[in-house]
Amino acid sequence: MNTPNTAHSEGSSSFPKAATLELRDVAKRYPGQGEPAIVDLSLTVGAGEVCILVGPSGSGKTTALRLINRMIPLTSGDILLGGRSVLDRDPNELRREIGYVIQQIGLFPHLDVADNIATVPRLLGWDRRRIAARVTELLEMVSLEPEIGRRYPAQLSGGQRQRVGVARALAADPPLMLMDEPFGAIDPINRARLQDEFKALQEQVRKTIVFVTHDIDEAIKMGDRIAILREGGRLAQYDTPAKILIDPADEFVAEFVGADRALKRLGLETLQEVKLLSPNGLPVAGKVERTATVRDALSQMLAEGGKPLEVLDDQGKVAGIVTLELVGGLLA
Repeated sequence: MNTPNTAHSEGSSSFPKAATLELRDVAKRYPGQGEPAIVDLSLTVGAGEVCILVGPSGSGKTTALRLINRMIPLTSGDILLGGRSVLDRDPNELRREIGYVIQQIGLFPHLDVADNIATVPRLLGWDRRRIAARVTELLEMVSLEPEIGRRYPAQLSGGQRQRVGVARALAADPPLMLMDEPFGAIDPINRARLQDEFKALQEQVRKTIVFVTHDIDEAIKMGDRIAILREGGRLAQYDTPAKILIDPADEFVAEFVGADRALKRLGLETLQEVKLLSPNGLPVAGKVERTATVRDALSQMLAEGGKPLEVLDDQGKVAGIVTLELVGGLLA
């Protein structure tokens, strides 16, 4: 997932690259249910930011996504995309401006991968040459070989299908992407890889993203901001991952984030941001890249009996060492 955009030489999308999303006192009540699904939800996601919605079952995370793209109607409040109310938009037109990725992926089984990716551009009337260029570009962008385009979803692994789902959501270069537990059905090793690849991809495409997960560790890793929802769809805290870990709004947030929130903070900081120690002849147990998180370095040191690690820069040279005592000071 590391290729620059080239298909736009065929003609750029009519959509803005990214758009601000604003929820204003959003509420949703379902007929016949005593309790609302969402109550007075207000938050703003800046253009190009990743907002994570996280909370226990029944907190309205997926409901919020479905309200944004008008799959279900609002009970009250308003949602603005790029400063314009979604209520003023034709629902079908609006959905073409929003990429949507779900846990079950939702690929059309009777279409090959290329045709799956081309779904929205075809609806928008793009010509064949432009569609073909965009499909080729996106397959490379999500780290899939060109021949994958001729396969059908049933012939792909779960990780490959998820990459195709991301490519399809990006096909028309939408300003907003909605992602509903996109990596939830993937095994832990591939899930971590897909998370890393998607973070790298987001550095290139800079879309506005609303991402639902039940996993607080995934929220901390993936989000620029995290919205923690209580049961009943009430917002408990909306802030950066660091702020939530350092200063949870209340006991509910503190318990939801976990008693190990100090350790989780170490996952937000890389060794590039740490003042390393000089080697000074200290015995070391191994090496670690400077791009690694402090938490990863701590884990490796513990596995090596607590001995220091050499930290290598991008040239492979020793930039310094990291020790348990250094990490302990960061926790303090």
